[in-house]
Amino acid sequence: MTTEAKLRQPAAAERLPPYSEEAECGVLGSILLDAERVIDLCVERGLVPESFYLRKHRLLFETLLEMHRDNRPVDILTAGDRLETIGRLDDIGGHEYLHELVDRTPTAAHAEYYIGLVYQKFILRTLIERSREAIDECYSSDDDADAILGKVEQSIFEISELHRTSIVPWTEMIKEAMQEIEVIYQTKKGCTGIPTGYTDLDNVLQGLKAGEMIVIAARPSMGKTALALNIVERVALPHRDDPVERPVAVFSLEMSSGQLVRRMLCTRARVPSHKLTGGYIGDVNHAHLVQAADALMKAKIYIDDTPGLEALELRSRARRLKRRYDIQLIVIDYLQMLNYAKFAREGRQRETAAISGALKAMAKELKVPVLVLSQLSRAPETRDKLAIPKLSDLRDSGSIEQDADVVCLLRRPSKYPDDKEREDSTLAVINVAKHRNGPTHDNIRLNFIEEFTRFENRIEGVDRDEGFEEDGG
Repeated sequence: MTTEAKLRQPAAAERLPPYSEEAECGVLGSILLDAERVIDLCVERGLVPESFYLRKHRLLFETLLEMHRDNRPVDILTAGDRLETIGRLDDIGGHEYLHELVDRTPTAAHAEYYIGLVYQKFILRTLIERSREAIDECYSSDDDADAILGKVEQSIFEISELHRTSIVPWTEMIKEAMQEIEVIYQTKKGCTGIPTGYTDLDNVLQGLKAGEMIVIAARPSMGKTALALNIVERVALPHRDDPVERPVAVFSLEMSSGQLVRRMLCTRARVPSHKLTGGYIGDVNHAHLVQAADALMKAKIYIDDTPGLEALELRSRARRLKRRYDIQLIVIDYLQMLNYAKFAREGRQRETAAISGALKAMAKELKVPVLVLSQLSRAPETRDKLAIPKLSDLRDSGSIEQDADVVCLLRRPSKYPDDKEREDSTLAVINVAKHRNGPTHDNIRLNFIEEFTRFENRIEGVDRDEGFEEDGG
């Protein structure tokens, strides 16, 4: 390129943002010709006054939108009268410009095309603006690179959330529902989500469903981390009843990845973890651990043990794991150890509400079940001697109850001397206290083998998992 040509090229700062005056005129002209249909199309697609680049077009669209919301008739005459009344007529170019818009739009039949073009230019302008903000953040912020990257990713993600999809035709929705019904009919299985491997729990939940936020809550030392890891193992490894391998992501904010791996090895091998930490294993237990390691090495489990993780950073990491490994289940241990700096000054309750909302949004965005562990407050123990938990005992915020699709409250009767079932040291009870898309159940009973930190299926004390080892899962 010659020096003269370079001089003729506008600098980046002098370049006009992307927009199409013709498309903007086409949208506004179409509204003046057929307001009832075209404004509904604009609203459905997500057009707002800021979607228009030219100021006079923004003012005109805002006025037409207000008239439509107030159930006023919208055409070239009523629009001109309204603009004159509110003092905006001269700002948009007078009556002459309204007539010019109609003259430049011979038909409203192509309104959807014009709307799409205006919307695309708006997305590009928004992306440019967010990119400029990201550059400024890189130069001026004192945060570390990972924190800035998380903010930038979230900022870009918010642009993708601007996309609006048209309403799916009713007939298509019926077809999709019938396809699911046919799968259930052909396979004769009621579990439409990812099986947890616990029969009674799956009978109630019908598996862990994509897009759902499932909360397992308990007081400390009830085994909620053990239950989550057992579910991870059963989901990630194929076995007789569920031969599918599924990649799983685990965000552990309390335990290190090394601790989690050792626990999973001991749990699967049925070797007491205290023997490992005590330095004595023995030949038999060593053989079991080698066998367990051989099986677990085939699993696609991805552990992130970054402490004090920000909710938005976790969402960014989960998004990358989904894109790279096609993650089918996300487990978070546990919610109260996440942070959300943006809301931290408004109190822990508000911060927890924001975290809960972000996790639910993540489940919907990635279309995977998100299994979240949560602490319960001390309320069960102060309420009565049986300490039976309720939904209202979820710690820090009622928003967890509101956002969650499923809430499971875990309790072990042997921990409470006044419980009539305290003698059964293996009994663990799950109360499905909330189930947005199905029934609740207050007495799902599992075996908990504390020595191996392992939950197993139970029928009156009989283990249904016999043969689990030889099936490879």
